[in-house]
Formats: sequence, C-alpha cells, structure tokens
Amino acid sequence: MLTMDMARRIVPSCPIAIALAALAVIASCLGGCTEPPAAKTFIQSLYLGPEKAKQIRADDYKTQVAQHIETVNADEITPGRPQAMLRSVVVVTFVVDRNGKILRSSVFRTNGDDAAEHEAITTLRRSAPLPPPPSTVLNAAGQVELMEGWLFNTDGHFQLQSLAAPQQDGGDSN
Repeated sequence: MLTMDMARRIVPSCPIAIALAALAVIASCLGGCTEPPAAKTFIQSLYLGPEKAKQIRADDYKTQVAQHIETVNADEITPGRPQAMLRSVVVVTFVVDRNGKILRSSVFRTNGDDAAEHEAITTLRRSAPLPPPPSTVLNAAGQVELMEGWLFNTDGHFQLQSLAAPQQDGGDSN
C-alpha cells in the first residue's frame, strides 16, 4: 500500500501530485486497503512517468495476447521448459485494431526456417480475433503494433517468448 512518505519521495516538489497521491492512499484504505486498478495506474504514472506507465499497460496487453494465442493453439505448445538448443526463433510483428482484428503481420527476424516462419504466422492468424486492446495502448489510428517471438523446439512445437519458461541448460533432460 502507498503511504504518504512514499508519495513524497515519488514527487517531492509537486504539491498537487502529493495531494492526488494522498487521495489515492485514502481511497485505497477505504476500499479494504486494496488499490483499485485506476489508482494503481495513477500511482504508476506518478512514479514512472506517463510513458513508462503506458508501456506497462502495453506489456500487460501483450501477455494477454500471448495467452490467447497459446490457448487457441494448445496442441502446438511445448509444455515445460524449451530445450537448450532451439530449432528456430521467429519474431513476428503484427498490428491489431481496436476490435482485436489483425490488420498486418510479417516475420521480423528469423534464422531462415521456412516451416517455422509459416507456423508462426499461421498460429497467429488462427488466433484471430485477438482480445481487444485497451484504449490506453492504441495509437491515433486506433491500432497497436506488437512483436512476439515463437521459440521452436526440434519437434516443431513452440512457446511464445512472452510466456516461456527459462530454457533448459545443456545438462537438463526436461
């Protein structure tokens, strides 16, 4: 929970921000001492600055998209930790509109494994529509651009980089 002392350290020279932070502290205590999402966002923007707070929300959305892709493509997902020496890493960039429609997608980086590239794009498109992005991450055109890495094991199964467990080291058998 945010205390007044923490609020003063966050923005020591801005009395309006301190007053607003104090209101957030009071609101959090009145609500069972839990921070409501709006208060959390406000406090993050005070501490991190509005652009960094927006990036945190964008990262949360990227994680939500990755979870959706993995759910839709569950049969293609590698359980556990990815192997030490991956067959391929394919990084895909894609643009999503305010409704979750994938407007564009392309391979951004690859090791040249055509089958893995095709699988990454196919599993992304199969996942459409994606969850609608929060308005806070949309650009002026009502879109958000994301980038995700597909980590392929030698068996052709993958994990998404945003959700993947650490890779096995060379001596692991899992």
